Amino acid sequence: MSTEHSPSMLGGVVNELEETVIALLLGAMTIITFVNVVLRYGFNTGLIWGLEATSFLFAWLVLFGVSYAVKKTANLGVDAVINIVAPGTRRVLGLIAAAVCLAYAFLLLKGAWDYWANFANLPKTTGHWFPTGFEEMGRTSYRSWYEVVDIPMPEWLRFIEPWINEGEEYEKIPRFIPYAILPFGALLLFIRFCQAAWKIWTGREESLIVSHEAEDAVDEVAHMNKDD
Repeated sequence: MSTEHSPSMLGGVVNELEETVIALLLGAMTIITFVNVVLRYGFNTGLIWGLEATSFLFAWLVLFGVSYAVKKTANLGVDAVINIVAPGTRRVLGLIAAAVCLAYAFLLLKGAWDYWANFANLPKTTGHWFPTGFEEMGRTSYRSWYEVVDIPMPEWLRFIEPWINEGEEYEKIPRFIPYAILPFGALLLFIRFCQAAWKIWTGREESLIVSHEAEDAVDEVAHMNKDD
């Protein structure tokens, strides 16, 4: 296997993985909602944990999908100004926009880690804006015993109890599990903005990724009508 094909093959695997995860999240939301509606109106009962589960799944879908949208240039943007300037100026403006996005994603990552760490028995970062290290933790800092409201703890996850909750059983799933998407999604977003910024810096793109989905759809319809 030649090395020149490795990046594309790896990229294809990553794309398939991301699209599969997004499809599974959307599918799980649909199934839980459908079952809950049938139970409620057909049998006067329902899944007590259904609403909370779909809320968490929706959060996962959004936070996971944001980075995927950046990667696939599916995010919308306003390019009325950059389209009237010279290519060199457009590239400079793109780098400035990328720097702003990177700063935002970095702050989001720090905040997401600090929030999630409370529930995962992990130290938060010190420093107000830029992380200057990790805080010292004592036993009073442990928050892994925090549980969600309704979703019951599945039996296949009880292996985590000895090392994360000192052997105590969970009645509901611990919050650090659904909240894990916060730092993970923020990290993916930061990586995607790094990739976008690198494309601008190396000249492969002139501006930060902007989707022209509406224009493409109009052109596609016009082309179909022309063929008819």
